Amino acid sequence: MSREELEPEADWSQLYIDGEWRDAASGETIPVENPAKQDAFTSVPAATEDDVDAAYDAAEAAQPEWAARSREERNEIVENLLEAVNTSFDEITSMLATEAGTPSFRAMAEFATAKGDVEMALELEAPEEEVRPSTSIDDKENHIVYEPVGVVGVISPWNFPFHLSLRALAPAIALGNTVVLKPASDTPISGGLLIAKLCAEAGVPDGVVNVVTGRGSDIGDRMTGHPTPRVLSFTGSTSVGKGVAKSAGENLALPALELGGNAPFVVTDEADLEQAARAGAFGSFFHQGQVCISINRHLVHEELYDEYVDLLVDHAESLYVGDPSEDSDVTFGPVQNETQRDDLVRFIEKTVDAGATLETGGEADGLFVEPTVLSECTNDMPTACNEHFGPVAPVIPFSDDEEAVELANDTEYGLSAAVFCEDEDRARDLADRIEAGMVHINDQPINEDHNAPFGGVKNSGLGRYHGEWIVGELTEPKWISVQNDDRDYLVF
Repeated sequence: MSREELEPEADWSQLYIDGEWRDAASGETIPVENPAKQDAFTSVPAATEDDVDAAYDAAEAAQPEWAARSREERNEIVENLLEAVNTSFDEITSMLATEAGTPSFRAMAEFATAKGDVEMALELEAPEEEVRPSTSIDDKENHIVYEPVGVVGVISPWNFPFHLSLRALAPAIALGNTVVLKPASDTPISGGLLIAKLCAEAGVPDGVVNVVTGRGSDIGDRMTGHPTPRVLSFTGSTSVGKGVAKSAGENLALPALELGGNAPFVVTDEADLEQAARAGAFGSFFHQGQVCISINRHLVHEELYDEYVDLLVDHAESLYVGDPSEDSDVTFGPVQNETQRDDLVRFIEKTVDAGATLETGGEADGLFVEPTVLSECTNDMPTACNEHFGPVAPVIPFSDDEEAVELANDTEYGLSAAVFCEDEDRARDLADRIEAGMVHINDQPINEDHNAPFGGVKNSGLGRYHGEWIVGELTEPKWISVQNDDRDYLVF
């Protein structure tokens, strides 16, 4: 495959099903826009429910043979995929800039994390077969083996499309499963069709990876309600995730869900103020705040409050705003779509109406929403109580640790959080009391590590990604017993 086939101007007009590039059954396409320009640069197929059925049929047919291959054979293919990713750095980061409005440094970070997803997949192992004696029958052995679940449905979001597709896809196929991937309609290439081309280049067997692009309103219900997948991996909003979980449950499939967040960033009176403000700015404005684990609320001790707000404003106003597809020095790009922009502007306006002070930002030009800092906020104001998913930093004062914990936990979400405090014991006590699946001390909450479980509590999802935690979701135990001596069946 030539590198030109991965560029934004390449042909992206076909679905990838059973190792073949084919037109959507509808014959229709969906335009794909550069959010910085709000102009379509290409189009992708508008898949139908028939296309989803074909993709699941292909995955189901391919799975037994794929699972029967040795782990070494499967790893050879995954290593080929890693090589295809490594040699496509320029094309992948260019696509992220064009399709997702991703600044250069952010695209490089996503590339590195996605590369790590594939490297992690190569290291994953299902638990070895265990032999245990029976607790109730003489001369019986219990063998516990672990097998792949079968077919995995993956629905990925638009904010980190390349990484969040590979995070589920790579371990799934490494462990012997097959995949049907539906990327977000805003980022169908970097989240789907580009990955399909890399899989084809890597020699992934027909049917092991299938990619269907289309609007969620057209094929989402069929993706989640299909009887074939045994696991449904979904990353997105809590409201949609609940529907995914319901559909999965009706077919007794396991929902693996990373959903919404409302991360609190607690800055105590013992924090390194300048470092906390730098971390706070990164945690709110990285990728224009379009991160489920970004800082949604800055909870700052009242003794440091005014100075923290001033420092945060300075950082916000220092960002270089522009089109990432044209300028690699840009540090702050557009939000993804008009719905996102309109929600953000409305949240900001309603928060100011509720009594907050707009310190900087607050305006939108096209899809560029200014980095925004709001002071004198309370936990029930719109930018604080909602997952705003944008470059907005509401700053809320607190008087002591008890109030900080109460504010931090006063949300339906529990994905990520962070605490800044130089007293390590005090910081750990706060971290232990915050209701979140991930808490980071003396850092901001945008962190992901392949050696740690990634996921949330409360309405932020079910299950965990990475390492042995994802292995537990993509394999299932099987009990095989062996009766070594004749058994005495007393009633016969």
